[in-house]
Amino acid sequence: MASLKFSFLVLFVCCGILIPTCCLGDMCQPKENAALFVFGDSLFDVGNNNYINTTADNQANYSPYGETFFKYPTGRFSDGRVIPDFIAEYAKLPLIQPYLFPGNQQYVDGVNFASGGAGALVETHQGLVIDLKTQLSYFKKVSKVLRQDLGDAETTTLLAKAVYLISIGGNDYEISLSENSSSTHTTEKYIDMVVGNLTTVIKGIHKTGGRKFGVFNLPAVGCVPFVKALVNGSKGSCVEEASALAKLHNSVLSVELEKLKKQLKGFKYSYVNYFNLTFDVINNPSKYGFKEGSVACCGSGPYKGYYSCGGKRAVKDYDLCENPSEYVLFDSLHPTEMAHQIVSQLIWSGNQTIAGSYSLKTLFEE
Repeated sequence: MASLKFSFLVLFVCCGILIPTCCLGDMCQPKENAALFVFGDSLFDVGNNNYINTTADNQANYSPYGETFFKYPTGRFSDGRVIPDFIAEYAKLPLIQPYLFPGNQQYVDGVNFASGGAGALVETHQGLVIDLKTQLSYFKKVSKVLRQDLGDAETTTLLAKAVYLISIGGNDYEISLSENSSSTHTTEKYIDMVVGNLTTVIKGIHKTGGRKFGVFNLPAVGCVPFVKALVNGSKGSCVEEASALAKLHNSVLSVELEKLKKQLKGFKYSYVNYFNLTFDVINNPSKYGFKEGSVACCGSGPYKGYYSCGGKRAVKDYDLCENPSEYVLFDSLHPTEMAHQIVSQLIWSGNQTIAGSYSLKTLFEE
């Protein structure tokens, strides 16, 4: 009986004069906190790839992934939570669900579209991932559901107040890196194509109603164990040609975002300098409280750089460290939960060198 009284009380407060918001069953709640919509690749995937037909390379739904926080694999490419999880926490939101999670139709807090292995280009791992263009199409479907449930006015406000977190592009350069193309002209055209696809999607989100964006540049890919083992073998330094490619991409992306700021009405963005952050954390681990930055916690080969964590991929044998929180990288490509948390804290309230004109905290509060 007590719960019935409480339900009527909530209904009255929600639909009454004091808080004049629309009340539609489970959708009934004050919209105090800005929603979070997430686009990207394995850095941000919270389990979408669990529900598509893909390979073990593009999935993390098996042990030891997820062992630290969730105590079971969730599809996150880490031992625990990833950056969108922490940003949601700091923004006073619940964990944001993967879009493909069965039965998920509650979008007032946002939703996560990211897919491990995805690229800005449709051709990147085509047929095995949810590419960025498809992620945009899913977002448009979500906006229609919101308009049906909340009405146009409230949905327009929700979408404009929301923050759109985007991290993608690294997978698009896998082929370029392996081919080690020396043609700068070809490389520049390819980068323009990748960044062009990304900015087209940002324009699509803006057209649908989005205004506030947190855009990550590419990490220091030349410093991760996978690339070092692939190119340098057992030699220790970062692979300069891989990092140089990321730097080129990042410089073009930075220029294009400034153009969008001038072109798109109400467009605000935080340009997250993920490259500098990852380079510093990997190469100066003790500064951030880590014991190991060069070697992954889970994997095999030099630096545990073979992508073998979990034994479900091409290489079956792997070693696992005892305490992932002492490591920057969990597997040969992806950070540990502790590294994600430290980076998330820095970008949440970061200064201009980390987050540009707006920190993510500022975006959520405006």
